[in-house]
Amino acid sequence: MILHKFKNQAELDRVAADLMMSVVRGRPNAVLGMATGGSPVGLYQEMVKSYKQGLISFKEVRTFNLDEYVGLAVTHPESYRSFMQRNLFDHIDIDIKNTHVPNGNAADIEAECRRYDEALYQQGPVDMQLLGIGHNGHIGFNEPDTTLSRFTHKVTLKEDTREANKRFFNSLDEVPTHAVTMGMGSILHAKSILLVVKGQEKAEILDRTLNGPITTQVPATLLQTHPRVIVLTDCDVNYKLSHS
Repeated sequence: MILHKFKNQAELDRVAADLMMSVVRGRPNAVLGMATGGSPVGLYQEMVKSYKQGLISFKEVRTFNLDEYVGLAVTHPESYRSFMQRNLFDHIDIDIKNTHVPNGNAADIEAECRRYDEALYQQGPVDMQLLGIGHNGHIGFNEPDTTLSRFTHKVTLKEDTREANKRFFNSLDEVPTHAVTMGMGSILHAKSILLVVKGQEKAEILDRTLNGPITTQVPATLLQTHPRVIVLTDCDVNYKLSHS
């Protein structure tokens, strides 16, 4: 892992966007793995800004999102499809047919998971996978458990995850109880991973991610097994190269 610490989120967002866009400049039809939540909003704004300044085009880019809520209408403002349209896709020249988000309203969720994996592996591997991290160490919606799924699957959201996401809804009752998420195998198959972690309240879980033992009880620790992970944060943490 490569750790970069920043004094403010604005600088972090610019660097994160530059890293994502450098992949596109090197390969115009790159496959980007996209994330939702609070962490990527600023870097998406930077990508939109660069596009509007004529500095980059996303015409040939293909994207795959990590996850989507189950049972939430795609038009709901907190669906992850709506999030991506609002924060990025509606403001750049990407072909909407090249943007992929799991269908959380599919009649057959298991079949949808298989379809999503097939599309991902046909068009992949992902050139750069953008990630955030949950307070409990979840990646995508891969929650702490005794075992983790390799492929895209339906997951029951932990109560602390639902509580953390309550801020986007009117009440906890409105937060979906299930989601469809890429599995850890699919995530780790990406050529490179960009982990963006904001807020000092994430310092403890980031420290465990960087330095703790690899365990399915903290899914983010599996990132230690990947050969190319770039971590951008404003947290006061250190990457301990030696564990002696």
